[in-house]
Amino acid sequence: MGIVLNQSFKNTITTYLGFGIGAVNTLFLYTNFLTDKYYGLVAFLLSAANIMMPFMAFGVHNAIVKFYSTFKTKSSINSFLTLMLFLPLLFILPTAFLGYFAYDSLADWLSNENQIVENYVWHIFILAISMAYFEIFFAWTKVQMQTVFGNLMKEIFHRVLIMLLLIAVYLEWLTVDQFITALVGVYVFRMLIMKLYAYSVRFPKLQFQKLGNQFSIIKYAGLMIIAGSVAMLILDIDKFMIGLMLPDIEQVAYYSVAIFIATVIAVPQRAMHQIMLPLTAQYLNEKNHEALEDLYKRSSMTLLVVSGIIFLLIILNINQLYEILPKEFTGGLFVVLIVSLAKLYDNSLGNNNAILFNSDYYRMVLFFGVLLAFMAIVLNTVFIPIFGIEGSAFATFLAVFIYNTIKILYVKRKFNLLPFTKGSVKVVLILLILVMTFYFWDFSFHPIINIILKSVLLGLIYVILIFKLNVSQDITNQIRKYLRLK
Repeated sequence: MGIVLNQSFKNTITTYLGFGIGAVNTLFLYTNFLTDKYYGLVAFLLSAANIMMPFMAFGVHNAIVKFYSTFKTKSSINSFLTLMLFLPLLFILPTAFLGYFAYDSLADWLSNENQIVENYVWHIFILAISMAYFEIFFAWTKVQMQTVFGNLMKEIFHRVLIMLLLIAVYLEWLTVDQFITALVGVYVFRMLIMKLYAYSVRFPKLQFQKLGNQFSIIKYAGLMIIAGSVAMLILDIDKFMIGLMLPDIEQVAYYSVAIFIATVIAVPQRAMHQIMLPLTAQYLNEKNHEALEDLYKRSSMTLLVVSGIIFLLIILNINQLYEILPKEFTGGLFVVLIVSLAKLYDNSLGNNNAILFNSDYYRMVLFFGVLLAFMAIVLNTVFIPIFGIEGSAFATFLAVFIYNTIKILYVKRKFNLLPFTKGSVKVVLILLILVMTFYFWDFSFHPIINIILKSVLLGLIYVILIFKLNVSQDITNQIRKYLRLK
């Protein structure tokens, strides 16, 4: 776990710094420097691009992680990486061709409820390609066990540039239309920098030699399109469908703020995921069941403890936080509460996703994922017209809860592994007790002071309880280390 903890710690720092910058952008700059309509438009464009991204990547970023460690000679590695570079063009080129000739029909569909979307369809396409190749070049470095720079680019780089662009809008150096075009440019620029770094880690030598398992690689990559689409659908279908189904695109902006607050819980998982992916693939390829089980349980416990304190800080401070946001954005309280629960459950699975998508059982998991993505679409279709953004949040929660439960049961059945221990039960009980004790209590000061004081108090109580109950030896050792206890 040494390399996992080392790079996970660095990735956690950069990811939280990125989320801190993102919080300033999402909660304050976007809400004050752009109108609700244009903020909703930006959120809609990014969500649509995220949904398209797995198709543009053609599952290559997953295939690199799964198969790279199976190649042992320079010739086979070069041939494999060459295939990975060009495979996405199988989808990108036909899509560009169809998009060019069917542009009017596509624009009419996307702008059915909100006419403002009509002039920005190509922005979605370029964003999706940039996001796809960024992930491919990031995977290129992951398999070399180099994740820190890529994570910095993924979490911090574009948010800093977007912050500068928003300030430029405020100073009237850019129009809103220029801002949206520049935002697309930021994602393209990020992809190019990641490409240069990936090539500095391992420079590609183009070699078009047929691989012995080429068909298996292409089949896996194709199936990973479905897997990636399922993941992105669950993450972004809600915002996309709100923009399609509700006449006020401003609702996407209000929903995006609530979702961003809840998504902070996912930061530790995102940070640890970068290094857990190649390690899990390696253990599976080596059939090292003992190491795999150890990584599964320890990653689950670490993520549950860390995301647990974040969950508490969000849920127990959310009312105070909404007091300092613009009034029109405060209608997403239910969204924050229910999506936070979904994210906490998601984190508690540890490296479950890495096990499934790098094993021989990924086909069945994809089948479950497709069914659940379909269910998410149906539930959103039913609940959005009735309950608005709250209905979309509930639909997302149901889809994520059922999907994760199925994944836990499937790993148990096929690998006889469970992520949870007695320590997991202790953490859940701690969370329940603290939520029931502190939700309806606040200091009587300014909201920001209240948030700071309550967070410090909660943090101390949580760490003491985790330490005294010894929920995990790893966590206890880390607390001893940082507090310099014997």
